[in-house]
Amino acid sequence: MPFLSVSVFESRLRAIRQYLARTGSKALVVGNPDNFFYVSGFFLDVSPWERPVAAVIPLDSDPALLLCELSQNHVKMAKNRGNLWVKDTRFYVEHPRISNRTYTVLQFPRMLSDLLQEKAVETGRVLCDTMAGEFLAAKQYLPEIEFGDGQKLLKNLRMVKCSEEIELMRQAASLSDWGQSKFRELVAPGRPIAQVDAETVAAMIGEGAVRWPDAKLEVRVFSLTGPASASPHGTGGDIGERIAKGHGIVNITIVRLNGMVVENERTYIVGKPSRKQAEAFRTATEAQEVAISQMLTGQPLADVDAAAQKVIEEAGFGDYICHRTGHGIGIAGHEWPEDMAWDPRPLKTAEVLSSEPGIYIHGLGGFRHDDTVVVGEDEPEVLTRAPKHLEQQILPV
Repeated sequence: MPFLSVSVFESRLRAIRQYLARTGSKALVVGNPDNFFYVSGFFLDVSPWERPVAAVIPLDSDPALLLCELSQNHVKMAKNRGNLWVKDTRFYVEHPRISNRTYTVLQFPRMLSDLLQEKAVETGRVLCDTMAGEFLAAKQYLPEIEFGDGQKLLKNLRMVKCSEEIELMRQAASLSDWGQSKFRELVAPGRPIAQVDAETVAAMIGEGAVRWPDAKLEVRVFSLTGPASASPHGTGGDIGERIAKGHGIVNITIVRLNGMVVENERTYIVGKPSRKQAEAFRTATEAQEVAISQMLTGQPLADVDAAAQKVIEEAGFGDYICHRTGHGIGIAGHEWPEDMAWDPRPLKTAEVLSSEPGIYIHGLGGFRHDDTVVVGEDEPEVLTRAPKHLEQQILPV
């Protein structure tokens, strides 16, 4: 499984420089970890609040990375692997050395300002994706620099995926489907749901190591069983919650492969469902499929949410909606667009969205499927393909 190629970086670099030129800006400075990966191919191994970093992309000269010395060997390995696209990498230290002294972490603003001066960026506008204190402090050394917002640029660039990104997401989706199958094998009344999740993660990591031994793979499985599943993101307690006959289970399976994320969520029923469970399950499934059908080039984004809401309200479950139908997904599990419920702008080809309308009934449980979907001109491409209709999701007891 290859990492994203250097041609992806070159395309992104061109787009960034075109924007810089169009807006009269001299450089882009990046400090957010996801954006850092987007512009460099490097999986950041530190938290920038603790150990500041910067990816500097000038309009007219080669980009450079400023990193902590902790990352030195990580950088060497990434370069050997071929997934670090920026050749110029520079390091500060966490404490002064006896010899070969260089910038310390306390001198990071000076290090950044010196790099900008070296790149002939001493006046004018510099875009930043975060107004971190270390970035703003560089102004004391470059008083004629004006900092502007670079987040809008990166948001718009990341929203539409290239073919290599989508292929990585297809592969990640195939493992998530495998994980859903493994999860259902492990479910049994009396078992702690958290233990089933952990065993599913272990199995998926093992399967991933066979499929892609040289890949970067992250897996998360998080499930809620019975009445607890009425809280979409958990209850804040309940590590010992056990599966019981009659429970509905909402399972969340997330895979990040070589930097790209997919979501795959399914609802299961343990034993024969009650009439209300069956009605809510079928309504949530229909709403989810109707939402997917709206994920077409040119279709208003808000219509995706409206289509799902209409199905749920007409079935009498409108009071049990507590979140929007979906969101963008890519480098991060939740990214742009985050405003599906109210944004009328037309969808773009190759945006990737989640489709996950839900019904949440206190005391009974939640009902939600989630697929990762690529917006298409003629039809959407659904990357996650695990079963989701009621008859397929009833688990024998």
